[in-house]
Amino acid sequence: SQQSPIVELNIGGQFYSTSLSMLRKYPRSKLAEMFNGEPKLRKDTEGRFFIDRDGTHFRHILDFLRTQRLPSESVTEVYKEALFYDIEPLIKQLEDSPQIFGEVVGRQQFLARVPNYQENLEVIIRIARAEAVAARQSTVIVCVLRTEEDSSRYNDAINSLDSDKESVVRFGPWKATPSIADLLDCIKMDIEAKGYKISYQPHTADKGFRFKSYDFFYKFLFTWW
Repeated sequence: SQQSPIVELNIGGQFYSTSLSMLRKYPRSKLAEMFNGEPKLRKDTEGRFFIDRDGTHFRHILDFLRTQRLPSESVTEVYKEALFYDIEPLIKQLEDSPQIFGEVVGRQQFLARVPNYQENLEVIIRIARAEAVAARQSTVIVCVLRTEEDSSRYNDAINSLDSDKESVVRFGPWKATPSIADLLDCIKMDIEAKGYKISYQPHTADKGFRFKSYDFFYKFLFTWW
């Protein structure tokens, strides 16, 4: 029987060699699609097929194709690569691992129930960056409304604020068990994952006794240097 041709790969500057049949092992994957028929990829100056991804974790992808072995390190990063190459058996097995199971089934499912979560993160970062000029820190006020009842009290609460109401970023309400503290941790975690140094604390309005009951507001502090 004819042996499968060897394919030389350049993945983001990391070089790999494997057989064509290995790359086509899962015919419905994007990886197999890249090498079906006439390869659809550019070649580098040495004639290697070029894929513009971080090549560090591709060895784990190859390892799985060859041996079905799952990675014991960098699981989250390998999961992202498995999603990119759309290797369904690897995606499914990684989603059963504790690291990915908690993130995908727990945290991401919760955040999917928080309206406009990702868009709000971008707004927070945009406001913080706008305030960074000639400053060491930026402050962004976040309003968290856990329930519909909280939502109905929003107008009174926002009027109690002594800061610019336009730049308050509003989250909620949501129908899931995680608490306000859980959401605040998620916001911090996801903004830190983008490379920012950030902390948060409750923001109390200095407007007299009757406004102290509004504990919807939190101050997110970006430290730039």
